[in-house]
Amino acid sequence: MPETFQLPLVFDLAGVFLFALTGGWLALGRGYDFVGVFALALVSGVGGALLRDGVFLQAGTPAVLQDATYLLIVIAATVAAVLTYRPGGYFERTFLAADALGLGAYTVVGMAKSLAHGLGPVPAVLVGVSNAVGGGMIRDLLTGQEPLIFKPGQFYALAALGGAITFVVLQNVLRIPTDATAVATITVTFALRMLGVAFDWRTSSMEHWSLLARIRSKRDDEPEAPGTRDPQG
Repeated sequence: MPETFQLPLVFDLAGVFLFALTGGWLALGRGYDFVGVFALALVSGVGGALLRDGVFLQAGTPAVLQDATYLLIVIAATVAAVLTYRPGGYFERTFLAADALGLGAYTVVGMAKSLAHGLGPVPAVLVGVSNAVGGGMIRDLLTGQEPLIFKPGQFYALAALGGAITFVVLQNVLRIPTDATAVATITVTFALRMLGVAFDWRTSSMEHWSLLARIRSKRDDEPEAPGTRDPQG
């Protein structure tokens, strides 16, 4: 594995902890018991990594199953979620900040591991974003929700995409050291996510981009010409 793409383990563990923490908080908000809280923390924390290693990279046994540290981190995050959970506006901002930091950390890990396994910049961006949002997708499916990243809303996957592109530019084009690239990527991802929340930047439904849909809508909005209405109507 090329030395250029080695990242300190702390980035990976930080992403697992932060996502597991947010998963635990969500479970508590739904009234789950300890098993449910731990299960949602687990899939939120390591779901993206399992998707990365098992589906995209296919590099053998996923890293989260080779090192017990990941499981211990999830347990620690579960306990931390139980001890710190408190509903309310201030807590929601704390949740968003932790989730945004986790999004940045996991974008970095996904990018670094993809490039280390020989993927080109474009496929690496795909894996990096999937690594960042995969845990949330699995969490939503397990709780009976349509994955939030599929629906119009505040920037989330786009924030991870911005961070992934930042990683490629700094690492592959400007040849910035990996640690500095990682910090910059987390900063960009965090900033895009939190600015999207602060200014309510949202994506829109692609239905409105359809040329045929626009033409039909315009025709429906036009007033009928006199004498064209069916007299039997």
